[in-house]
Amino acid sequence: MCGRFSLTIAESQTILHRFGLKKIAVDLKPRYNIAPSQQIAVILNESSDILTEARWGLIPHWAKDEKSSYTMINARAESIQEKPAYKEPFQHKRCLIVADSFYEWNKNSKKPYRIMLQDESLFSFAGIWDRRNTVTTCSIITTTPNELMKNIHVRMPVILPQENEKKWLSNITPEEALGMLKPYDAHHMKAYEISPLINSVKNESPEVLKTLAKSGLGEFI
Repeated sequence: MCGRFSLTIAESQTILHRFGLKKIAVDLKPRYNIAPSQQIAVILNESSDILTEARWGLIPHWAKDEKSSYTMINARAESIQEKPAYKEPFQHKRCLIVADSFYEWNKNSKKPYRIMLQDESLFSFAGIWDRRNTVTTCSIITTTPNELMKNIHVRMPVILPQENEKKWLSNITPEEALGMLKPYDAHHMKAYEISPLINSVKNESPEVLKTLAKSGLGEFI
């Protein structure tokens, strides 16, 4: 699963250029410990040239209340067309969730790791969204781990190659969209052990990113 991520690169011009946007409709600031139920930066397919925001934790438009949203922070690629809450959004309401790293806890040691692209640049998670009343919410799609992530966890978020981002937001068939839900190439990613400060959502500062490499515990993998 993916339960925390970051967006520390918060320069408007950088994001506009990277994603080919015309407008940013969100108050950008560096985010070091983004958690479920918080507002996050997204690009919805209904307005693919605007960076806007949605609440992390999908609530179907037909839901009677909002109590189930926390359990819908992730949608499994393998069953996304079988779950009633995900099927319609997957077909008609896809989004990009903007990030520059995500966090995962080692399946054995429970130590936290930061995972990112080799060049530490911006990327996007494949996401789905829905709107209940006036509240827009979203989920990150997850898949099986690549060779890097196998050392850390049994799942990983779907990171879209840059050349597939516009296609993900376009009017493609569900079959074409399913074909894009693959593990990202491990050769273009890296990970390192970080401070246990990340364990608390209250810690929202650059301190959570500190590597433990100096202690011999946090070498890049």
